[in-house]
Amino acid sequence: MPEPSKKTHEKTSFLATMGAIFWSFIGLRRRSDYEKDVTGLNPFYVLIAALIGVSLFIGILLLVVSLALK
Repeated sequence: MPEPSKKTHEKTSFLATMGAIFWSFIGLRRRSDYEKDVTGLNPFYVLIAALIGVSLFIGILLLVVSLALK
């Protein structure tokens, strides 16, 4: 009987987490990358990266609105 393959779960860096969060905001992600992210992302990094991403998104929206109203 073949032995089940054991996959090692490597934690990804903060920069790689930022990339995953960026692609999730856009909604474009390959299935293989998504599966890798599910097992390797550090939840603390995800929380920090998501807060940074939301802050940048809101800041850009406020900038666009202020430029449009001038």
